[in-house]
Amino acid sequence: MRLDLLTLFPEFFDSPLKSSILGRAIASGRIVVHLHDIRDWATDRHRTADDAPYGGGGGMVMKAEPVVKAARAVKQMTAAGHEPSPVIYLTPQGEPLTASRVRELAALPGVILLCGNYEGIDERAIDLVVDREISIGDYVLTGGEVAALVLLNAVARRLPGVLGNEVSAARDSFEEGLLDYPHYTRPEVFEGLAVPAVLLGGNHAQIEAWRRQEALARTLRRRPDLLKSAHLTDQDRRRLGELEDPRRAQG
Repeated sequence: MRLDLLTLFPEFFDSPLKSSILGRAIASGRIVVHLHDIRDWATDRHRTADDAPYGGGGGMVMKAEPVVKAARAVKQMTAAGHEPSPVIYLTPQGEPLTASRVRELAALPGVILLCGNYEGIDERAIDLVVDREISIGDYVLTGGEVAALVLLNAVARRLPGVLGNEVSAARDSFEEGLLDYPHYTRPEVFEGLAVPAVLLGGNHAQIEAWRRQEALARTLRRRPDLLKSAHLTDQDRRRLGELEDPRRAQG
């Protein structure tokens, strides 16, 4: 998969793109990442990419011209042999980034991530070159680089061969609409807290049942809103009923 990042601060990505699983995926060629400095498309000798907003107010706004030129040029670069990559603008005004949207993006041959800064990007650039707007949450960051890295990381781990054990991705939080179950490793007892006995017994059917029940219980406690769209079996619904009303389990 090819990922192109349009940014005013390409140096921001130096360390993250060389570290851990993401770094290994790039080194192995499973992901190809290209960094593009938007200032390279500025038209003055100072490489100006921002200016004061019309109408007044604090802060600066990223200029339309270098953003549009950068996005069009990079989109043309990605068009060889297939449809050009879509331009995705990372912004709090975008659609929420969810597990289903991550899977959708991971199925594409490439994406172009546009990182905003300051008060944002001139709306005309968004109108002209942005195909989609995505938000990683209801809060504001100092720049879109952090959000782009979040999206890149989430998409990368969905690609074949990126994770050492692809089964772990299929069981992550949100993959079936539920939060993840608890995890344990050695030692068996730590500061008086023991690993649940079911995980030590070797009965895989019992382990799977325990994990499912723990995922249901955790989701019910922490994110009950997810249960409205989760993939639930009849047995799951019975378990939820018992968790909501312990008297049913006793009966």
